[in-house]
Amino acid sequence: MERMPRYRTGDPQLDERIVDLINSMGEVADPDLIFEMMVSAARLARERANRGDLKIANAALKEMRHAFDVFAPYYSTRKAAIFGSARTKRDDPLYEQTAKVARKLAENDWMVITGAGPGIMEAGIEGAGADNSFGAGIRLPFEAATTQFLADDPKLVMFRYFFTRKVTFIKEADGFVLLPGGFGTLDETFELLTLIQTGKAQAGPIVLLDVPGGTYWKTWIEFVQSELGARNYISDHDLALVKITDDCDEAVAEVCGFFRNYHSQRYVDGNLVMRMERPPDADELARVNIEFADIVERGAIERGAPSKAELKERDVHEHARLRFRFDRRSHARLRMLINEVNRW
Repeated sequence: MERMPRYRTGDPQLDERIVDLINSMGEVADPDLIFEMMVSAARLARERANRGDLKIANAALKEMRHAFDVFAPYYSTRKAAIFGSARTKRDDPLYEQTAKVARKLAENDWMVITGAGPGIMEAGIEGAGADNSFGAGIRLPFEAATTQFLADDPKLVMFRYFFTRKVTFIKEADGFVLLPGGFGTLDETFELLTLIQTGKAQAGPIVLLDVPGGTYWKTWIEFVQSELGARNYISDHDLALVKITDDCDEAVAEVCGFFRNYHSQRYVDGNLVMRMERPPDADELARVNIEFADIVERGAIERGAPSKAELKERDVHEHARLRFRFDRRSHARLRMLINEVNRW
């Protein structure tokens, strides 16, 4: 470890023993972060945290570690999370609609992540096929834990806590397809929108899918517009975060099309760096600087080379880049900029 982090136990001798333990493991990636996790465990012990608190922290870390390990071999494969009701019956048109969209995603070389339960979740696995599916299940006393399609699959992860399960969905998915459901589905819908609206999650395509003639998402958007939008609880641009459709081809085009040119983004030295396959020409760059001037805190949107940090981390440095000082209150407008990037 080059330098001991500032976050420590408060006991220099104990800090050194933790460093010695890490060094004894051989070559460890990011030893500073491993050190801080061990410090947190030590501080919980020194602060005499009660058993209930320790059980939460322990289970959460174990669940996330296991989930990271399960998904790691598939890091480079695009994945879509599918949400919806566990109570949807096999003869419900929503079941076939879910299986259809999952099948089409798999045909486009995407994998799917579902909650590994019955209903919409089972339909998603059935449509994509078990080989193309992950299950992120939750242990509930009143609901089947998994389906026949993932019962013995190593890509099945079972969670005790909803929050660690949600972290996994948001972290691992590149796109989201949501179908009608109950409290859980609405919770997932609003939390997903909140995380992307506030920049706590990476931008991604969000499709609200129904069957032809369905009213679920039409009624939902009416509520959002009349009660949230009309009261200025959200901005007009925030609705650009979602696409409502009853057509599976349109849903798949929205999910896959998000990465037509756009690749990814990160922050480097306070600037947002947007990576893409093809850079803009002079006219395209001038146009986005005019159209999206409202999301630039200062300076302009400029083409850029890979930063030292990106090169050091081997972070997709072969891609073209835009770099600018982003106004972080405008993530819905950033989503609209990604749409423009995908038109180039």
